[in-house]
Amino acid sequence: MALAEQTFTFLMPPISLLGVGSSKAAGLQLKSLGATNTLIVTDKVLVKLGVAGTIAAALEEAGVHAVIFDGVEPNPTEGVVAEGVKAYQENKCDSLLSLGGGSAHDSCKGIGVVVTHGGKISDYFGMNTCKKPLPPFVAVNTTAGTGSEVTCVAVVTSVERVKCFVFDWHIMPAVAINDPVLMMGMPAGMTAATGMDALTHAIEAYVSVIHNPVSDQVALGAIELVAKYLRPAVANGQNLEARDKMAYAEFMAGMACNSALLGLVHAMAHQPGGKLNLPHGVCNAICLPIVCEFNMAACPERYADVARAMGENVVGLTPMEAAAKGVAAIRQLSKDVGIPAGLAQLGAKESDVPVLTEMAMKDVCRLTNPRAVSVKDVTELFKLALGTPLAAAAGR
Repeated sequence: MALAEQTFTFLMPPISLLGVGSSKAAGLQLKSLGATNTLIVTDKVLVKLGVAGTIAAALEEAGVHAVIFDGVEPNPTEGVVAEGVKAYQENKCDSLLSLGGGSAHDSCKGIGVVVTHGGKISDYFGMNTCKKPLPPFVAVNTTAGTGSEVTCVAVVTSVERVKCFVFDWHIMPAVAINDPVLMMGMPAGMTAATGMDALTHAIEAYVSVIHNPVSDQVALGAIELVAKYLRPAVANGQNLEARDKMAYAEFMAGMACNSALLGLVHAMAHQPGGKLNLPHGVCNAICLPIVCEFNMAACPERYADVARAMGENVVGLTPMEAAAKGVAAIRQLSKDVGIPAGLAQLGAKESDVPVLTEMAMKDVCRLTNPRAVSVKDVTELFKLALGTPLAAAAGR
């Protein structure tokens, strides 16, 4: 390919604030965007913990009135978006602030799309479906996983229990805030799941067929940070250094996948999340080493780089041998932070595999996977992901 033909797109919010105490500036950032009456989109847990109240107080201090909508749920649905739109309109809001992890940010993006364009969120499923920017929008992150605070993607579960996407640069937050102080209250299980989610984003972006030099560097940096700091973050949630480094890791992983997109891990993990309402980060963590092992023949040198970033000594090994060490390191990290051994432990059954496979084959994330896949391939991979001896044997 001629050099002139090698082009890529790199997208990021105009402003990103990172580090201890950065969330205190949320009100000033909204004020600078012209906001006067902001809908805070969050969940009941963050309201109960007082985090939403603290952010609302910061907005009020800056001269921005705050209204709290706490209807966000994991794997947010069209109904959650519709309720948020109703709250926005009834309170005559002119701006948005998402507070939480990926579910809050995705819900908020969906609300922003509908209040700007009209209709319902399903009208905008797909790529480049929006015509106008969202209202002033600040995303305050409280988990170190999805990277949704820096991406131009919203994932919403349809009425048919299928995870659908709005992929459009218009929906990117104007300001992204990652304050590790807000992450210190995360329980160990959520810390593990979101951390493995960030690792998945970084690895899938690095091996994506549309990776680029910028996404490569931030992806490898994110892998290194997760490999070093996820275990201590899970072991002690009050470890501020580990929380801070994991915040940077998920931010960098979000940067990478915003440009290079994802792959088969997400194409598979989206399906039990949407159909069975299973936790996204855990589904990613379970599928990640299985898909990496399947993919590594397509680009062994890249997976060898992943092994190095995971801290593995691969001197003297062939690329395939090094790649295998990387997969083993992923499995060990997942085990060390308490990720379940398979989807069956979460309630998935072998009878679910055909429909999960059918849906995964339709998932847009599959298109940038480094290895082409068939229905038979995905069926076998899902059987392995179940984690039961019988299913695993059938998947081989």
